[in-house]
Amino acid sequence: MIKHAVTIEPMGDVLAEKRLLKRLKHNVGEAILRYNMIEDGDRIMVCLSGGKDSFAMLELLMILQKKAPIAFELIAVNLDQKQPGFPENVLPEYLDKLDIEYRIIEQDTYSIVKDKIPEGKTTCGLCSRLRRGILYSFAEKIGATKIALGHHLDDIIETFFLNIFFNGQLKTMPPKLLSDNKKHVVIRPLALCRETDILAYAAMKNYPIIPCNLCGSQENMQRKVVKKMIQQWEHETPGRSEIIMRSLQNVVPSHLADNKLFDFETMLKQ
Repeated sequence: MIKHAVTIEPMGDVLAEKRLLKRLKHNVGEAILRYNMIEDGDRIMVCLSGGKDSFAMLELLMILQKKAPIAFELIAVNLDQKQPGFPENVLPEYLDKLDIEYRIIEQDTYSIVKDKIPEGKTTCGLCSRLRRGILYSFAEKIGATKIALGHHLDDIIETFFLNIFFNGQLKTMPPKLLSDNKKHVVIRPLALCRETDILAYAAMKNYPIIPCNLCGSQENMQRKVVKKMIQQWEHETPGRSEIIMRSLQNVVPSHLADNKLFDFETMLKQ
């Protein structure tokens, strides 16, 4: 059962901080168990972007690693895409303080995206494809058995509605995914965590957040429109997001309209 996000008391409240961490650990642990995300002997490449979600994911995985009944490795990996003004020292300095192996990959995808995408157009599609290809290749190079991404529950339901409204498909980011070439397993340990909880935890921990200068100013992106719509629903009916997530876990193919999922033609002949 997903533990709901709630309004967090001021960060000086130690009990509130403990409750927040407990809720996040519970939801990450439940996601890992429900979708069999981590197995004994796994070498997990934790993708660290410099945003709040990946910082929280890395810390929560490190906490759970110490108490897990199985043994697995974590290696933090950041892709430096050579965005102008990117503070190259921030992540190494942060990671040096942690007891974890890490790597920094340097690839100038920024120039490619700026060259290929006209001014004013959304850059996220090409940027994510380039980033995914580089990370997949590096995961294979270092022998990673899983690739952990920091997408949370809100990302998943936003993607669900984006696909409905703009792609005509009933799909979203799954908590666990096998890549198209069958070589990589992608996991999303934060799949059952609310963004409000992660925001509060990031503020509590004072992570050295690095903004994305490439796409951060694109206010009219479709995702932001969908996010605003869901936030309005949540304001009117608190808990709506968790209900939507539960619906993604309770699919009834016979009550949809896809012949590939349910044989409508012969259903009365059986």
